[in-house]
Amino acid sequence: MLASITPLGQRSRHSSWGVTVTAFVVASTATGGALGAAAGWLGGLSAGGHGQLRVWLLAGALAAGLLLDAGVRGLRPPSPRRQVNEDWMYEYRGWVYGAGFGAQLGLGVATIVSTAAVYVTFAAALLSGGALTGALVGACFGLVRGASILAGARVRTHDELRRLHLGLQRWRAPARATGLVLQAALLALALAAAGAAT
Repeated sequence: MLASITPLGQRSRHSSWGVTVTAFVVASTATGGALGAAAGWLGGLSAGGHGQLRVWLLAGALAAGLLLDAGVRGLRPPSPRRQVNEDWMYEYRGWVYGAGFGAQLGLGVATIVSTAAVYVTFAAALLSGGALTGALVGACFGLVRGASILAGARVRTHDELRRLHLGLQRWRAPARATGLVLQAALLALALAAAGAAT
């Protein structure tokens, strides 16, 4: 999808890259925010005012996510096998499939899940204990996921598309390592916060 929604690809489909990408990012942000709000609202019903317990639960979710992403004992994050339906790009206007693809990306679990951090994000929204805070967590998630489409903003030729693919391959391992380091740092922060509140 990232390599398909580029100025080059949109030109071949007679669609505006700017309109498609705007719909994509807005939909990703909105659906992430809506799911986060729902999770936060549900968390508010069940978690009450136990802030310390919520921090310990978040630390547990971070630890579990870190173990899954590190591949301990061959474990991997649970994931559906589907991706977005690329036929939409030839059946609908750019803003329609942009919004449809973005909405699925913002939900996080509607397509292949490559990192347990997706689940941890919505666990954090749930444990926030409030719809507004949950919406903020989810919207930030959706915005960052949606903004990934901007990596193809300069692709106007086939050579630039090939370089994009090569660049994505080169960045795969460093991005994975960075994700693991950031999750470990967040786990350390959560444990410190939980310990300080004891």
